Amino acid sequence: MDAKALKIESARAALAHVEDGMRLGIGTGSTAEEFVKLLAEQVAAGLNVIGVPTSERTAALCVELGVPLSTLDETPELDLTIDGADEIDPDLSLVKGGGGALLREKIVASASDRMIVIADETKLVDMLGRFPLPIEVNRFGLKATELEIAAGAYLLGLDGPLKLRMTRDGPFVTDGGHLIIDASFGRIPDAIALSDVLHAIPGVVEHGLFLGLADLAIVAGPRGIRELTAAL
Repeated sequence: MDAKALKIESARAALAHVEDGMRLGIGTGSTAEEFVKLLAEQVAAGLNVIGVPTSERTAALCVELGVPLSTLDETPELDLTIDGADEIDPDLSLVKGGGGALLREKIVASASDRMIVIADETKLVDMLGRFPLPIEVNRFGLKATELEIAAGAYLLGLDGPLKLRMTRDGPFVTDGGHLIIDASFGRIPDAIALSDVLHAIPGVVEHGLFLGLADLAIVAGPRGIRELTAAL
């Protein structure tokens, strides 16, 4: 199977966990988009769900395909969030934010009773850090925030380039109007400590370490689907 086929298979397996009447958090990214397409087919066939999208991009796709939507203000408690990830470790700690929606993704996941992560097996790692860590930051004081991130990471033995995410038209801007710094720290032995350090920096809005949020990972590979729970 190619990468797209694997994404479709993991999304299809996740759909089996969706029950009639559920309030769903719907993620962002290429794998989540495959889930939306499959979900829309079930909605057209009579499945009754309400979705809360984690990005404007996902919302637009849901509207296009006929998936009923709400907002987190209207529906503040969700039954299940299904989303992709850039990295998944054996404890189901995640790195997310490659698509730039990490703040809304984390808010929606935190409002959900359960979170299922869908991915192909290339996203599995023994330790987080292979993928650059997205850090959503305020525009004001950008350079000062960058220096604080570097200093805090250094205290944890982490080093590596910090790169402001760019597009052809200038800095990438999130749905919330913020910027993203991609931090190439390499392997992160203590993700909890790094999370604490980053949250203590005033200019950091949120980071892409999703710790203790995922309950199940549905991972597709050439040999089929695996459902992974956190290692003990």
